Amino acid sequence: MTRERYVDVEPGVRLWAEEHGAADRPPLLLVMGALASGLAWPDELVALLAEHHRVIRYDHRDTGRSTWAFDENPYPLSRLAEDAVAVLDAFGVDRAHVVGMSLGGLIGQLLIADHPDRLLSATLIGTGAVSTAPYVRPDGTRVPAEELPGPSKRLLEFWSLPPEERDLDAELDHRVEHWRALAGDALPFDADWFRAQERAIVAHTGHHAPGTAHALADASGLLRTDELAATEVPVLVIAAPAEPVTPPPHAEHLAQAIRGARVAEIPGMGHALPPQVHAPLAEAILRHTES
Repeated sequence: MTRERYVDVEPGVRLWAEEHGAADRPPLLLVMGALASGLAWPDELVALLAEHHRVIRYDHRDTGRSTWAFDENPYPLSRLAEDAVAVLDAFGVDRAHVVGMSLGGLIGQLLIADHPDRLLSATLIGTGAVSTAPYVRPDGTRVPAEELPGPSKRLLEFWSLPPEERDLDAELDHRVEHWRALAGDALPFDADWFRAQERAIVAHTGHHAPGTAHALADASGLLRTDELAATEVPVLVIAAPAEPVTPPPHAEHLAQAIRGARVAEIPGMGHALPPQVHAPLAEAILRHTES
């Protein structure tokens, strides 16, 4: 069963949200990345998780059907973590399993640090650690967090392209090529699947204008080094060997920075959720939430 609703998180700001699965199953909140609608969590993956959970996904402010008002009401990135708590409140959820991807993984870390009482567990995908703890290589040498590798040259070049207005087909072409760069080179890339996914997101949103709010939001004050090192929240870090945004060894560094965190690798995965990763990713998440 699917149920939609709007969540008022503050005066003038509403978030679209949707839940799948039986209401008496353990709740699982999906938190997507920057500038991305909740529909970027593919329906097929949501369905696999909903076989065991009450799955909630939602549109961040300035995405999808949620309020777009950053110019009139700017906010720091940290505010998005409070939005996630507001979504749980609106659905009457005291504690939930949280799965966050990219910026959603950063939000997941803020929830681990600032709202551990609201989490049953956390799964973090495609994100770097909000921690100054160094990365310790297998040979024992220590690498400062700021010296870990950054996004791929291909992505940096794509992100440096000047903004331009596009019609719908051109915007879909642009988004598909972005996903091609994000997905990495390990798995065959199905452009038609990603195009259909983005076309559904455009239909859901009601327009094809790209968002910019999260790229402009204040990103200061996000470090939670001590809190992550002391947490008791069970945490799973997904390692994606073809990850181009936070490439290896970021997943291992993230797991080291969080007390008791475990790592599960999804073969071939990059910074995307194509059909090839749905089953193994769902299996890893469910193994974690049911342990």
